[in-house]
Parts: sequence; structure tokens; C-alpha cells
Amino acid sequence: MTSSVVAVQPSNARAALWMAGWLASMLLVMVSGREISRELSVFQLMELRSVIGLVMLVPLIQASGGVTALRTTRPLAHIIRNTVHYGAQYGWFLALTLIPLTQVVAIEFTMPIWMALLAASFLGERLNRWKILAIVLGLVGVLIIVQPGAQVSPGQLLMVAVAAGFAVTVALVKSLTRTDSGVGIVFWMLVIQSAIGLLPALYTWQTPSVQLWPWILVVAFCGTYSHYCMTQAMRFADATVVVPMDFLRVPLSATVGWLLYSEQLTLATMAGAALILTGNLLNLKRS
Repeated sequence: MTSSVVAVQPSNARAALWMAGWLASMLLVMVSGREISRELSVFQLMELRSVIGLVMLVPLIQASGGVTALRTTRPLAHIIRNTVHYGAQYGWFLALTLIPLTQVVAIEFTMPIWMALLAASFLGERLNRWKILAIVLGLVGVLIIVQPGAQVSPGQLLMVAVAAGFAVTVALVKSLTRTDSGVGIVFWMLVIQSAIGLLPALYTWQTPSVQLWPWILVVAFCGTYSHYCMTQAMRFADATVVVPMDFLRVPLSATVGWLLYSEQLTLATMAGAALILTGNLLNLKRS
């Protein structure tokens, strides 16, 4: 079967624009996910997100050429990627109910350590000194924000496992962008994860209240199109360029937590954010 993927000219600027869409979407998913989890199980939340997301994806499928855009010669890679992603995503939504938003996102960014190794080992990407410096500065910024002490909570341990899982899925997404369309990758994600989560969602099912539906629609839309933004960013730049851009989610989530949930915004958070931003600017300029 002939691939329908069109080669694109590498561009860090275009990758950054797509990542801006990812960042905005993920912040909305965080807030919506926390609100929904007050009433529904995480399994039900994820199933609603996948099923409704499939409906919301139809216009993009049509704009991308219809069924031909969904063709793949790598079904096993999609199954592996989405099985791992489903488990990691479940842990991520659960962690939203256990620890502050800043810690959820900050601990998630141990992911670049795993991502850098996976990209170099399996994707053939090179780690130059600027990419390494961007990752180091980002991780130092994360540690300053989290300020890990002697006592580690179950939520924090859960997020370490989540970060490792997300690293595997990002590496697989980057690999899939070489053969499959962005809309195809998102389509198979929603189909496979809907199938994985169907029975657990039915077992824990509760009828959502009327007040909850706006949050459900937000998490379905943003959860779907955020992944399209990520796959498009991966087309224009290496994973080792794209992933450090996502560090900006740490200070942004800290601000959202402070504004909406009165989570403390400290000097350490601002100092960590400055290091993260510096790392991103170096990475974009020198890659």
C-alpha cells in the first residue's frame, strides 16, 4: 500500500506554532479533566473523550481526503502505541485528583530523559550540545518548581511511571509520522482507545449531570485536536526539538492552578519557569 504522507520542509517555527495549539489544548484538558473527575470515573471520562472525539474528528478527516488519509501499513505500531498511551493517560487523569497541577506537569517532564534515549536509540536522531543543554535546563527548572523532599506521595510516583509511558508513545508517534498522516494517527488512537476502555467505562458508568457536559465536550475536542497538533509539530522538527517546547506547560499549569484552584505560585516556580524558557529559546535557535 502506498503511503499518502507528503514530505515537508523542516521548520522549527512551524513546529512551535503547532506546539502552541498543543499547549493551549492540554491546559484546557487539565482543567476539564479535574472538574469531570469530581463526578465520573477516569475510565468513563476517557471513553467519552474518545467516542465524542471521533465524531469531532470527521470534518478534519474529510478535509484531509477522506478514508484514504486513514490508511496504514503499521497496525501493530498503532496498537502498541495506544495501549501504552491509554495506561499512561489513565495515570495522568488520576494524578490530577491526587497532587497539584504543577506537580503533575512538572514530574511528567522527566519524560525528556527517556525520550532523548529513545529518539537516539530508535529514531536515529542526533543529540547535539544545544538539545542536551535545553533538556538539562528544563529539568533543572522542573526540579526547582517541584522541590522534591524526603516524602514522596503515591501521586508523584504514579506520574514518574506516566512520564516513562508518554516517552514511549512520543517515540512511536514520531516514527508513525514517517508513514502515516497526522489525522490517521489521531483516528486510530481514538478507535483503539475506545475499544480498550469500553468495558471498564460501562462497569463504572454514571449518567453525567447537565452541568458536566460542557466540560466533557471541551476535553473531547481538545483531547482530540491536541494530538493532531503534536503530530503536525513532529512533522516539522525532531522529537528532541518538539518535546522541550512542551516544558512551557509547567509554568503555564502553575499559573492556571494559582488562578483557578488557589495553588501557591512561588518564587521557585517563577525561577524554574525562567530556566525552562531559556532552554526552549536555545533549542529553537541552535537546533
